[in-house]
Amino acid sequence: MTSPAAPPARRVPEAVHRRRWAILGVLMLSLLIVVVDNSILNVAIKTISTPAPAGLGATQSELEWAINSYTLVFAGLLFTAGLLGDRLGRKKVLIGGLAAFGIGSALAAFSGSPAELIGFRAVMGVGAAFVMPATLAVLMNVFERDEQPKAIGVWAGGVGLAIAIGPITGGLLLDHFWWGSVFLVNVPIVVLAVALMLWLVPDSRDPRPGRIDPVGVVLSVTGLVLLVYGIIKGGQLADFTDATVLATTGAGLAVLVAFVVHEKRSEHPSVDMAYFGNKVFSAAIVAVTLVFFALMGVTFFAVFYIQSVRGYSPLETGLLMLPLAVSQLVFAPRARLAVDRFGNRATTTAGLLLLAATLAAFVLLGRDTPLWVMETVFFLMGAAMAHVMTPVSVVIMQALPREKAGSASALSNTFRQIGGALGIAVLGSVLSTAYRGDIEDELGLLPFGARHAAGESIEATLAVADRLGAGGEALTRAADEAFLHAMHITALWGAGIAALGAVVVAVYLPGRPPKSEEGDRGPELVSAAD
Repeated sequence: MTSPAAPPARRVPEAVHRRRWAILGVLMLSLLIVVVDNSILNVAIKTISTPAPAGLGATQSELEWAINSYTLVFAGLLFTAGLLGDRLGRKKVLIGGLAAFGIGSALAAFSGSPAELIGFRAVMGVGAAFVMPATLAVLMNVFERDEQPKAIGVWAGGVGLAIAIGPITGGLLLDHFWWGSVFLVNVPIVVLAVALMLWLVPDSRDPRPGRIDPVGVVLSVTGLVLLVYGIIKGGQLADFTDATVLATTGAGLAVLVAFVVHEKRSEHPSVDMAYFGNKVFSAAIVAVTLVFFALMGVTFFAVFYIQSVRGYSPLETGLLMLPLAVSQLVFAPRARLAVDRFGNRATTTAGLLLLAATLAAFVLLGRDTPLWVMETVFFLMGAAMAHVMTPVSVVIMQALPREKAGSASALSNTFRQIGGALGIAVLGSVLSTAYRGDIEDELGLLPFGARHAAGESIEATLAVADRLGAGGEALTRAADEAFLHAMHITALWGAGIAALGAVVVAVYLPGRPPKSEEGDRGPELVSAAD
């Protein structure tokens, strides 16, 4: 008789292994507040756009910056945050990031102007940049490799849970408190997360960490800010040929090119450009970027559709967007089963094609469309996103050695945030340009100086219509129709971009590996031709 084979040696200490699921719960709580913050803000943007004292009177471009000041700082610092976690210890960086996020949240809650809100949201972005990559890096160091896909699936499901909780929590808070409560709610969650972190989570670091690259950080943040500013400004002016728009967009692209050149030449780059020579890795990054491009862009205009056109309250908006989040929560942990059966390429391509179809389905939504149609679209959209995010997150995280988990997580989350920022900037600008073009003729009776401001967004137009009393009913109807037309155009743009992403992953992501290779090779080692 032959003795049974010895189980593979465990790389995770036994004490840590026993409490790995509790640690994952703490990590998800930390992730929760980072993601909830954006999903809460989504239902609050209409309230913040109303004049004081109910809101801050923020314009659409200021709302875009309130969201993007967070995501751009977040994206720009993620590389450095991942390296600092690898060098100083992921637990220390997590706790420091949570503290900064909590302080920024408290300050944002009491903002007195849109400019203050934008600034304090940037502080929150600094904290979030140190939280999110550290959660995945710790995860990769407390789970054995064979359990990592399952743990990442649960982690990705936490994103869906946060997206579900955010709008409903935001709606409840806005029904009973002032708009700042959607930020102040983060503070007690931060306190609880830090306490649990100190108790349960082990520290880990890279024995050979990379050096910090301050030049790369400055170039990446500067380039992204200039690029996004140019895109948003073009939408605000409804003129992408304006000299300011062309100059800032061009400068942003030039700085980003300089960033790539610098990273290639640097002996200690923030981003090792050699990673992108792996076509599988690059295709996975493209996929995760496009998913967040669609998610953030869609939720930005969907809130105005539900609240401004359909007339629902913030709480009702949160409940109506629940299918988008619930389907992500349900399908994200199970997406690995589809990957096991069909492979990364088929699963991710199908997810992106379904995402493109659901975006195109927004053309079916009008002023009186039955709610079940919208709910079905949201549910299918969430399912599509789940079948992209989970498999590509596994591909990205397993493409690098576990000692470099902070860097892999930083790359993944950086491109998530870049995708989200560009989704809001690009799709928001398409929406703004199309809306202004449609409503312009209806604003001809207004004083010349007031026409530009009134045409910037549907909320600005509706505010003018309210001041006109009964005479504003025709303007309200025109605003609704103009917004619907703009939303349809914007959604089709998003659908086209998602379809392009499907082509990329269909060509470059690996299919299902042969049986003999499963479990022995990371997805990065399987060629795209398999």
